[in-house]
Amino acid sequence: MDAVDIVFGGGRYGLEAVEHLIKEGRRFVVIDPDKNCMVMKKIRLPEFNENIRENSFLQGSVKELVELFFTLQPEFIFPTAPVHMAASFLTQMIELESWADGIDSVLSGIPPKIILSAGKGTVVVSYNRDHDCIPNCRAPDVCPVTKVKKPATMYEMLRFAAPDGFVVESVYLKPGLGAVRGEDLNELIEWAEGRDRILVGTACRCHGVLSSFRRV
Repeated sequence: MDAVDIVFGGGRYGLEAVEHLIKEGRRFVVIDPDKNCMVMKKIRLPEFNENIRENSFLQGSVKELVELFFTLQPEFIFPTAPVHMAASFLTQMIELESWADGIDSVLSGIPPKIILSAGKGTVVVSYNRDHDCIPNCRAPDVCPVTKVKKPATMYEMLRFAAPDGFVVESVYLKPGLGAVRGEDLNELIEWAEGRDRILVGTACRCHGVLSSFRRV
């Protein structure tokens, strides 16, 4: 099968990803629980079938994402749904429970001024914590909104705070649009095997999320 990317979430940001993929001539599958999501309202996609050779839609959530990931082995996954995709992916594959102490152990390595929220085993961070980002931002070293120079990329910051964890980088494919490499998700799966304590994060240059789990 030719390379097919996955867009996880058919809302506003999923639509941006789809429009980019169409422009680039890349094949894709959109996953969303709602058949009437924003993407489907604007672009009528056929239902996914392994035998079709066109862009398509699959109704579902994380379970379907995991199944489709191993079927397609996509180059890119666009995590546009309002969940921590990498963490949800692992909890679908491994029986895990949230581990609050795991997050407490990394907070000392994160500057308080970039913490958006923390609790229930997850910390959300941003270099633009209190304002809206500008559209199609190129994520320069100096934030165009706060005018503050970033000491490091956010994925480097989270790797410093959680040296025993695994932080997936969301790579920029164009200003304002990022995606996770399929090979990085495969590496995460291998890394998590046999571990009883898991700290998993996803971050781009400016924003990130880190979640902690332990095996049940």
